[in-house]
Amino acid sequence: MGVIVRQSIKGTIVNYFGVIIGFITTFFVLTRFLTTEEIGLTRVLVDTSMLLAGLAQLGTNASVLRFYPYFKDQDNKDHGFFFWSLVVPFVGFIIYGLVYIFLNVPISNLYSEKSPLFVDYYYFVLPMGFFMLYMAVFETNSIVLLRIVVPKFIREVGVRILSLAVYMLYAFHILSIDGFVISFCLVYGVAAFLNIAYLFSLKRVSLRPDLKFITKPIRKDYFFYTLFLITAALGSAIMPGINTFFISAKMGLAFTGVFTIATQITAMIDIPYRSLNAIAQPHISQSVKNNDIEEVNRISKNVSLHQFLSGSFIYLVIWINIDLLFKLLPNGGDYVAGKQVVLILGLMGVLNSSVNVGTTILTYSKYYYYSLIFTFIVSATAISLNIFLIPIWGMSGAATASLLATSLNYMLMLSLNWIKMKTSPFSIGQLRVALIVVSLFFLNWLWSVSISPFFQQLHISDIMRSVVDSSLRTLILVSAGVIVVYYWNISPEVNGLIRKYGKKLILK
Repeated sequence: MGVIVRQSIKGTIVNYFGVIIGFITTFFVLTRFLTTEEIGLTRVLVDTSMLLAGLAQLGTNASVLRFYPYFKDQDNKDHGFFFWSLVVPFVGFIIYGLVYIFLNVPISNLYSEKSPLFVDYYYFVLPMGFFMLYMAVFETNSIVLLRIVVPKFIREVGVRILSLAVYMLYAFHILSIDGFVISFCLVYGVAAFLNIAYLFSLKRVSLRPDLKFITKPIRKDYFFYTLFLITAALGSAIMPGINTFFISAKMGLAFTGVFTIATQITAMIDIPYRSLNAIAQPHISQSVKNNDIEEVNRISKNVSLHQFLSGSFIYLVIWINIDLLFKLLPNGGDYVAGKQVVLILGLMGVLNSSVNVGTTILTYSKYYYYSLIFTFIVSATAISLNIFLIPIWGMSGAATASLLATSLNYMLMLSLNWIKMKTSPFSIGQLRVALIVVSLFFLNWLWSVSISPFFQQLHISDIMRSVVDSSLRTLILVSAGVIVVYYWNISPEVNGLIRKYGKKLILK
């Protein structure tokens, strides 16, 4: 786990640096200088571009992770594997790009009433989707080389800094709305260029295909696997942006903007997972190839436990401070309607970061094709729930639909993993963490109804009352949780970190 730990720690540091930039951008620039409709436009453009990129990959990202161990040799040569990882998604982009152009009229008719601004910039999805496609492909190639820090920096920090610059140029009227959208697209173009420049600097990828190395069994397995992924992508690529599409079409871009801010708040939950999962996946892929089920279980349980622990505590801190956050937010009154969305999506974030590592095992195994039927079931469930729940609960209905569909997906995938491979990400430590976090949420509720009214009587400003209340509540509840985690010895690694930094704090 040495490489996994080192790379994930570095990646997490990069992620949190990006979070700081993202926090400033989201909560002090977007909400102040952009309208909810303009924020909604950026979200629809990003999600639609991600959908196009996800479909156009033709399974390339998963194929790279699965098949790279078969191409890598002792001299770290890839036998032209990088070349094929570029060609396949280019073909996919041509196919799905033409489909997107063909669907212009029906999609425009769907969005013209509630979200006409998106219709005006419909075709900007094509260049943005192309840049996102190769940005992801280059990043995946870096992951299999066990180099995640620079690509993470480009995605989490570089993209955010460039986006912030674009937002500021638009805020001060240096860019028109047209210039804003064009510049917003180019941000991802710059990121893709930096990623490929870094890849070539490693001198471990080749654009010269080694046709002799591609044996008939490998070719047959690759085509069958890719055909499966193409089919599965029709459902799985829709899932990440399904809320955005339905809210924009049924409620309008302004509500999409509110939903976007709520989503950005909960995005902090899975930040540690992004790094840990990225560096753990190649190891899981190699262990599955070697049929080392014991090692697969060890990695997945370790990752899942620590993600559940970190994600749950981040979720707790967010919920303790949610009212204060909306008060501090510029134009916070416009976004407070997303409070329940934060609660629901936060729970989904904890679920994603905790058990998603278990589903990746199936992707790299010989049973991967079983997940195809699950993908269609879950996608159909998500679409049906959005149609049913949005008219009843609005944005909260969309969030609930995602939570229920995601839960169904994990239940099906993890059950199959256990039946076919005897792998599971669950351990007794997670049950202990759940008991601790549920208790802390209950104590937070007790505090809010019994102690918080006392702070409202203090003769200071309303903001300061909330700051004092939330700060004390966070300090006391989180400290209590950390103490219980330590003495319950849930994780030797976490206990080691507590002792290390606890000593430094005491010495200071």
